[in-house]
Amino acid sequence: QRTCNLHILGPHWCEYCANFMWGLIAQGVKCADCGLNVHKQCSKVVPNDCQPDLRHVKKVYSCDLTTLVKAHNTKRPMVVDMCIQEIEARGLQSEGLYRISGFSELVEDVKLAFDRDGEKVDISSNVYEDINIITGALKLYFRELPIPLITYDAYPHFMESAKVTDPEKRLESLHEALKLLPPAHCETLRYLMAHLKRVTDYEKDNLMTSENLGIVFGPTLMRAPDLDAMTALNDIRYQRLVVETLITNEDVLF
Repeated sequence: QRTCNLHILGPHWCEYCANFMWGLIAQGVKCADCGLNVHKQCSKVVPNDCQPDLRHVKKVYSCDLTTLVKAHNTKRPMVVDMCIQEIEARGLQSEGLYRISGFSELVEDVKLAFDRDGEKVDISSNVYEDINIITGALKLYFRELPIPLITYDAYPHFMESAKVTDPEKRLESLHEALKLLPPAHCETLRYLMAHLKRVTDYEKDNLMTSENLGIVFGPTLMRAPDLDAMTALNDIRYQRLVVETLITNEDVLF
């Protein structure tokens, strides 16, 4: 369940009470995700069941993850599925996979292509020969999420889990922390961790261990909500440990 993303609106009919919104000054609000028009007063009692409409969701990057999957009626963001499928088809043995950055202008090009064409985008080797451009586009997608994949609400619980020294108890704690994620976030994290586990199956070729991937993905998947620089710096090693543990134990945690 999620609340509507309401913005102020001019004269209109209220879709909650069915009365006209009188007055020249903005009397109503409109949800940017599903297009619902309601009185300001009525907006306080609208049920939390926003169903985003594709006509109102204009882009893929920088869009709330739950909004995107609801609008497209998918389990996960298509950008995640498509990039991972492409990487697994031709990149698993590529040395430094995810660690080596792709050319930033081409990564930006992939982002613009997804925003413009959605699932019709062509990210094959015909267009982007370097697989690091696709890994870069996937990392950029996660970095630009308005609410990180590991959400601000769940962040402290994941940090606490990482500080548990006993391996069994740490897994139990992480299992509880995962329950705090919204369904679309948890499913996307599950899919990503299963993929990264497959990346480590080829570590003799790609030299990417779960620890290396934790270093790359820790700050990409989780951001501290408004922490001072010192605390944020201290959190980095725990972020790495969270991702490393999720990758290594993805089969039992999800």
